[in-house]
Amino acid sequence: MTVAPLQDVVGEARRILDAAADIPLRALGGAAIALSTDRDLLLPREYKDIDFVTAAGRGPEVVRTFDELGYAGDQRFNGLNGHRRLLFYDTGNERQVDVFVNKFEMCHVIPLAKRLTLRANTIPLGDLLLTKLQIVALNEKDQRDIVNILHAHPLATGDLHGIDKEYIAKLLAGDWGLWRTSTLNLERVRGALGRYGIAPEQEEIVRTRLDDLRSRIDEEPKSTKWKVRARVGERVKWYEEPEEVG
Repeated sequence: MTVAPLQDVVGEARRILDAAADIPLRALGGAAIALSTDRDLLLPREYKDIDFVTAAGRGPEVVRTFDELGYAGDQRFNGLNGHRRLLFYDTGNERQVDVFVNKFEMCHVIPLAKRLTLRANTIPLGDLLLTKLQIVALNEKDQRDIVNILHAHPLATGDLHGIDKEYIAKLLAGDWGLWRTSTLNLERVRGALGRYGIAPEQEEIVRTRLDDLRSRIDEEPKSTKWKVRARVGERVKWYEEPEEVG
């Protein structure tokens, strides 16, 4: 018998991941940040949707799993776009689930095909942070997510022990557009820290990690492609408008 989706978003994300244990399915987005730590988040917020990413060619298994979990697939959208993205609906909780395929593609592209199995349950923390830093129209919930992940996890070299600053720096060194949006958002979040009323020591942790990440990004040698695009700068649009679906 199919069990209806849970009302609690984080609990439901866990239920989906448990059911999809044999599929390379990983959570991303705000709910994934909550899943990434056993600690209470510094700036809690409500989550409305759940996002995942899977590997190319696993669409039929993903569709079958969500059907068994009580979701309705968007058959038309999935038929046309299933090679890059799948949509499912939890009608009881009025919730949408997006499943990206191989990469996260919104304002910028975050390649994930080779990184899906580096961490249990969620995409690697560096990628999780990048999915927030790539947002051009950064809103309040996204800023909170950035603060939360930087407070919950240290910067590290490699994916096993924290947010991989080396990976982030190297990815941004090859993509001027992603670099521009990400560094703008690091500045925005740093400038907004004072308005949250968090304890000074907590604010210092986040500010230090923001500054350390920016320093590592600045130190990384930039690719020829990056340098050529940098000459054009903001005279040409450097990001895509996210597609509204669902």
